[in-house]
Amino acid sequence: MKYHKIDSSLFIKNRKNFASAMNANSIAVFNSNDIYPISADSTMPFEQHRDIFFLSGVDQEESVLFLFPDCPNEAYREVLFVRETNDHIAVWEGEKLTKEAAFETSGIKTVLWLQNLEKVLFEMSTYANTFYINTNEHYRANVETETREDRFTKWLLAKYPAHSVAKSNPILQRLRSVKDKIELDLIQHACNITEKGFRRILPFIKPGVWEYEIEAELLHEFVRNRSKGFAYTPIIASGNNANVLHYIENNKECKAGDLILFDIAAEYSNYKSDLSRTVPVSGKFTDRQKAVYNAVHYVKKEATKLLVPGTLWKEYHVEVGNIMTSELLKLGLLDKADVQNEDKNWPAYKKYFMHGTSHHMGLDTHDYGLLHKPMEANMVFTVEPGIYIPDEGFGIRLEDDVVVKEKGEPFNLMGNIPIDAEEIEDLMQG
Repeated sequence: MKYHKIDSSLFIKNRKNFASAMNANSIAVFNSNDIYPISADSTMPFEQHRDIFFLSGVDQEESVLFLFPDCPNEAYREVLFVRETNDHIAVWEGEKLTKEAAFETSGIKTVLWLQNLEKVLFEMSTYANTFYINTNEHYRANVETETREDRFTKWLLAKYPAHSVAKSNPILQRLRSVKDKIELDLIQHACNITEKGFRRILPFIKPGVWEYEIEAELLHEFVRNRSKGFAYTPIIASGNNANVLHYIENNKECKAGDLILFDIAAEYSNYKSDLSRTVPVSGKFTDRQKAVYNAVHYVKKEATKLLVPGTLWKEYHVEVGNIMTSELLKLGLLDKADVQNEDKNWPAYKKYFMHGTSHHMGLDTHDYGLLHKPMEANMVFTVEPGIYIPDEGFGIRLEDDVVVKEKGEPFNLMGNIPIDAEEIEDLMQG
């Protein structure tokens, strides 16, 4: 891995917290992701399943974690199975985890080769009443592919039909949404890499530059700072492309007078950052562009103040909608009749700001979090209002990542990334 070693105390703590939420005499099972095929002998780059990473730090395929806090055999209270490595694998695929390295990474004392899994599981199962299985219940999940976790669960329940079944996901949604200090430092590091990329491209942008050239500059800066690259598929949307919310083609020429909306960010050690900025191709905003820009910036600042312990996600978005409505009235994009006659299920402001303002962020860009539960300190949220005006040929979105604090306003992990319109202009023209 490109990233520096993470202190295993994080994963030890995460396992302890998960185990404390389990029912008595239960085994929880977690699998690595597959390496997914493309065609012929081609594969996609490996991406570890975030849950087994959260609980072990293991960033390798064909790994399995068992947690059984009540196991009479103390050696089997935490068991990590990894693929047995050898000289042949080392030559063809590179170094894989040894048992010693797996222990150093995870803090798990019992590390076994994967071929021993069925035998060990049988012994463990005789002591247990329940299996915790790990299903994906994220509110945005829409998965058609059968995962390695799915296949293992199917095999497990067929092999041990007399055991009860419980769900790991609600526990993980709660635990993963509140970040440890080590996690906050890793997210901050990802944000700092993103800052380097953004500062790099500002003087590079000018009329005639292509969106993909900007993407290449960003990727270069991210990778040279130990990131795997983009935290998600980058959006570099000039002109009216900005009004397509998930525009990812990045294949148009940037024209004089246009704006470029960026939704780009780096990952680091599987932790994400998530940034949006909008800048003028020619280095200076028009008066109208700046007015809309400053309105979005104002909404972002006001929305950020609302992210405090006890806030409910649904009510928060209603309040941000009210702030946005006021700004759209000032800009002349809405009038009083639009607001008075609006459909409460799709308020008038949604014509120009149709997406949500904030989501949890961490190991996933749209991270785990129980949206019906009040916000807590050390949760990380994006704040990303936008105004999109196809009739005027531009859209503006601004986004930072913030940490909810016990008291006061959130801490902005991206406070060092330029955002004021005048500062953007100065950096682009300087």
